[in-house]
Amino acid sequence: MTPNKEDFIKAIYELGGDQNVVTNKALVNQLSITAASVTDMNTRLLKEELITHIPYQGVKLTEKGSLIANQLIRKHRIWEVFLSEKLGYDWNEVHADADLLEHASSDLLIERLNQFLEEPTFDPHGGVIPNKDGTIPDIESTPLIDVSLGSSFKIKEVDDQQEFLEYLLFKEVQLGKEYTLVDIEPYDGPLTLETDSGDRTILGHKAAFKILVEII
Repeated sequence: MTPNKEDFIKAIYELGGDQNVVTNKALVNQLSITAASVTDMNTRLLKEELITHIPYQGVKLTEKGSLIANQLIRKHRIWEVFLSEKLGYDWNEVHADADLLEHASSDLLIERLNQFLEEPTFDPHGGVIPNKDGTIPDIESTPLIDVSLGSSFKIKEVDDQQEFLEYLLFKEVQLGKEYTLVDIEPYDGPLTLETDSGDRTILGHKAAFKILVEII
């Protein structure tokens, strides 16, 4: 399978296409390609039974397509772990190189790399690494935006968009760090988080949708 097809399938998945219909416009924006290119690739993937097409709505991954997407994500996230743990990349630096490496990696290489890393469960952003067969372990977490005032929690996963990761680095937010939600400003205002030592961090309202936590 070509890197272009792999990127296209993964883009559909990242837009929720394993569960919901994804429009051509969303794919144009996600991949920064023309509408004609999206239509052409959709036609190819339909022939391979990797997607289904709903007229006037968009496309959705088949079970076969979803498994391929998860196997690509597995490669990507295992490379992210390697770059982070063994080469000292920060979590905002791993995505671009992992994107290149996932396309050049055989299944054998990924499994050897997985063993070398002692079979990690999560990537540097807290994202679950799919199993070898493309299935995903069931991990419970709660969006920070849904946490009740006064509740304590641990950071489990964050959105891996580079600009957002740089924002979290600036705010010194890290995976595994424990906080209590001590204040929420009204009218979609910022949230104030406090550590056991009394250090406070203020996060924008929109950021709370991009952080998953474990209530403790």
